[in-house]
Amino acid sequence: MAAGDEDGPAAESEAAVEPEVAVEEPRSFKDLGVTDVLCEACDQLGWKVPTKIQVEAIPVALQGEDIIGLAETGSGKTGAFALPILQALLETPQRLFALVLTPTRELAFQISEQFEALGSSIGVHTTVIVGGIDAMSQSLALAKKPHVIIATPGRLVDHLENTKGFNLRALKFLVMDEADRILNMDFETEVDKILKVIPRDRKTFLFSATMTKKVQKLQRAALKNPVKCAVSSKYQTVEKLQQYYIFIPSKFKDSYLVYILNELAGNSFMIFCSTCNNTQRTALLLRNLGFTAIPLHGQMSQNKRLGSLNKFKAKARSILLATDVASRGLDIPHVDVVINFDIPTHSKDYIHRVGRTARAGRSGKSITFVTQYDVELFQRIEHLIGKKLPAFPMQEEEVMMLTERVAEAQRIARMELREQGEKKRSRNDDDDTEEAIGVRNKVAGGKKKRRKA
Repeated sequence: MAAGDEDGPAAESEAAVEPEVAVEEPRSFKDLGVTDVLCEACDQLGWKVPTKIQVEAIPVALQGEDIIGLAETGSGKTGAFALPILQALLETPQRLFALVLTPTRELAFQISEQFEALGSSIGVHTTVIVGGIDAMSQSLALAKKPHVIIATPGRLVDHLENTKGFNLRALKFLVMDEADRILNMDFETEVDKILKVIPRDRKTFLFSATMTKKVQKLQRAALKNPVKCAVSSKYQTVEKLQQYYIFIPSKFKDSYLVYILNELAGNSFMIFCSTCNNTQRTALLLRNLGFTAIPLHGQMSQNKRLGSLNKFKAKARSILLATDVASRGLDIPHVDVVINFDIPTHSKDYIHRVGRTARAGRSGKSITFVTQYDVELFQRIEHLIGKKLPAFPMQEEEVMMLTERVAEAQRIARMELREQGEKKRSRNDDDDTEEAIGVRNKVAGGKKKRRKA
């Protein structure tokens, strides 16, 4: 009851309203009211016991209530809305039954995979509608009237306005996953357009890791007497996550990164950068130093982005460099260490980034680079999570020994970036740094000649 003590009498009275949750937690999905065929699907996915947010949200959703689900990232939110939707679909089969809005393309594909896996035995059809993919083939998929559409708001509005015969007038469920991020990425006008053309008489689920003023505004527009299912009322990072910072001069950032990758070799890493360009540059730099690094950012084509993600998931690459496009909701099971190479400008993004590790009960590490320019941002993060982070133990002299090799790799990475930029202009395509190997070989050949001379 520690949380009750902290949050004062109001929280205690809330707990008093729902004593049954405190007294006896359901042991299985069946106890939550999930039908047998879907319980079997959960079992096949290895979901033995419902997570906290599923325990809170599924029974309420099955009773037909609107929901605001607040839970830390990696807590099973997708299952919390997918199971009630599939159960309702079983009871009243209908095409174009549910719409799930998500902020990023990768998250849309991931949610689609979960719907397909849970609904495979009952013949559920899903379609993913996101940018970066041919709109014509999407129009054909929509003409087949899938049961569930998972979409990013912008591309869905395109289809609602331009695809003949497509409408959502019969829709029964609307889900907004990562609702705070949808609104932060300024999809507000698109979301308003979507809300205008779908039935008012529907069920709405709003899921988010953080509750912002914008989400509260959305809540008023879209929900009827919603039930709040909050697993964590405070901004929280998972208990099993060891969080560190290192304070460094910004000009030696690359050398410190290489030092940490060497120190923690054998782990898999996600490294967050603030821009697409820095993501690509750092990936090239690390490749030049022999690391198996791969980038994921918004300027890559959709196929390349999914390719990068799949190589990392399959452990063919041990380092994934990403912009915040990958900080939300992506479930990559085996991330051991998250490195904030560039400190996030929004403190809440820190929670989402470090939430890529220590998922589903596993432990993990996060290390945040703090340069002389980042002190204020870092203090905000510490204030938000309510704890002072310890410094990561470092051997400064060992870092300094790396500077020469790193400087050479930086020089080659700059050449490769320039060459990629020229190729991109001539071919109008983007690159997963693997084609840069040609440049690297040329440089290596030049070095050998210099050595011989």
